[in-house]
Amino acid sequence: MRTANRRLRLLVAVFAVVFVAAFARVAWLQAVKAQTLDHLANSQHREDVHVSARRGSIFDRLGVQLAFGEPATTVYANPKQVEDPRETAIAVGEALDLDPGKLYPLLLDRSRGFVYLARKADPEKAEALKSQELIGIGFVSEERRVYPQRKVASEVVGYAGMENRGLSGLELQLDGELGGKDGSKTIVRDPFGRTIDVVQSTPVEDGKDVHLTIDHTIQSHVERVLRRTRERWSAQSASAVVLDPRTGSLLALAVEPGFDANEYPTVAKWEEERLRNRAVTDTYEPGSTFKVVTVGGILESGIVTPSTKFRLPYKLPIADRVIHDALPRGTQTMTVSQILSRSSNVGVVTLALQLQRAGLSDWIERFGFGKKTGIDYPGESRGIVLRPEEWSGSTIGNVPIGQGIAVTPIQMAGAYGAIANDGVWTEPHLVDRVEGSGRKEPRQRRVLSERTAGQLTHMLRRVVEEGSGIYAHVDGYHVAGKTGTAAKPDPDGGYSESRYVASFVGFAPATRPRLVVLVTVDEPRGAIWGGTVAAPAFAEIAEFALQYLEVPPDRRRAYEG
Repeated sequence: MRTANRRLRLLVAVFAVVFVAAFARVAWLQAVKAQTLDHLANSQHREDVHVSARRGSIFDRLGVQLAFGEPATTVYANPKQVEDPRETAIAVGEALDLDPGKLYPLLLDRSRGFVYLARKADPEKAEALKSQELIGIGFVSEERRVYPQRKVASEVVGYAGMENRGLSGLELQLDGELGGKDGSKTIVRDPFGRTIDVVQSTPVEDGKDVHLTIDHTIQSHVERVLRRTRERWSAQSASAVVLDPRTGSLLALAVEPGFDANEYPTVAKWEEERLRNRAVTDTYEPGSTFKVVTVGGILESGIVTPSTKFRLPYKLPIADRVIHDALPRGTQTMTVSQILSRSSNVGVVTLALQLQRAGLSDWIERFGFGKKTGIDYPGESRGIVLRPEEWSGSTIGNVPIGQGIAVTPIQMAGAYGAIANDGVWTEPHLVDRVEGSGRKEPRQRRVLSERTAGQLTHMLRRVVEEGSGIYAHVDGYHVAGKTGTAAKPDPDGGYSESRYVASFVGFAPATRPRLVVLVTVDEPRGAIWGGTVAAPAFAEIAEFALQYLEVPPDRRRAYEG
């Protein structure tokens, strides 16, 4: 009996010790480790998942899609819940056409509670994988950005990255409007990793659609013309602007070579300059197309009229430089009109000397050079324009003929747009409207009187009808425009004797302008003249666009007699 009581007391003592130890363990867990354990439990059964907003689509002026989002599925895993990392890696790899060897280390790392296995995978393949009900594998619906027109307008539209955020072009410029606001949701899972409830934490605000002024048909044609022109002359690059001078709407803004926005991640580092629209971001010395600034300024100032005559030598010394015309000639008498139509360097510099430094500098600014146009595209350059106090003695002999000054194609197109629009400059723009917002009226300012604009138009028509721009002729339409041939600056000073920029800028129909078209060709080979290299491309672009837009002819066609 005594032995039995001793055993009973020993058993009670053991139970008491176990109870005290268990109680102490519970107290320690609740008092000391409660927060850590609570976090661990939540991480195993509650999971916060980022929910991307639908990115708005981009349309051309007629409603053709240039960029949109298509359904995709992102596949992720919680390695802490994956039972068999090797078998799971094989199953995921087979379903999504991925290398299991790259997935296995991700699933094996149990220190992490979330890893991506595939971003924006094919939704049908992801659905097939989902049907296998693999523990620890999750799925989130996302969007994959698609550019259905491929290379067409790619430098305008730009591209969005993996996170659906704009990285270039209008995708970047309008990222706030297109991107919307992302949300989040909390997923509650059972001990086996299966979803049992979804708690929406932050609602999603989808992005807004954007409609552009670009016409994808005109843009596509312009890009083909630039491609052929670049190949024909083995040029480094080419660019073109097609602008409605009345509204400032850009119907095309193209560069060649271009790129396919669907393939931007594979673009090599040395090719990154192809990703920007050089018609907005890059500068060039314009050459003779810049002469309208001096001629327009002196006409508007009332110092001369189109018929005022000047006796002009072939050469004209200016400080430490000697200015001469492109082709040798004797001393000639030319009117102001002839100076522009014949593109006389000596004549234009003679006019600039009458305007003087301050006057010419003022007209350069009034035409919009040396400052941004305000176009709704990222990375616009101001160009390079010296302040009057920075001019040397020979600057007055360089700048009037388009040397020693750098402009962008969009600036030059805008300046000729002012002449075409009866002297009123209109801000160039690419965005017509954003969903839910009205159209923004572009800025306008008067540069020239209607009379002076008309006088310049008449002179520019003569360039095409009887001067260096004859290859810019468009059957059935009067064309006004100007050729440009500019030697490129050498890095060590001076100008190259082998590298040139050939350009042509003009508008049609000259009697009631609907389009301004500018073409630049960088470093052509075999010929360097704007009238030979760029003017034919202008004619091909203008003829197509005028007929496509059903603009009535303003002259009798050649075949009509």
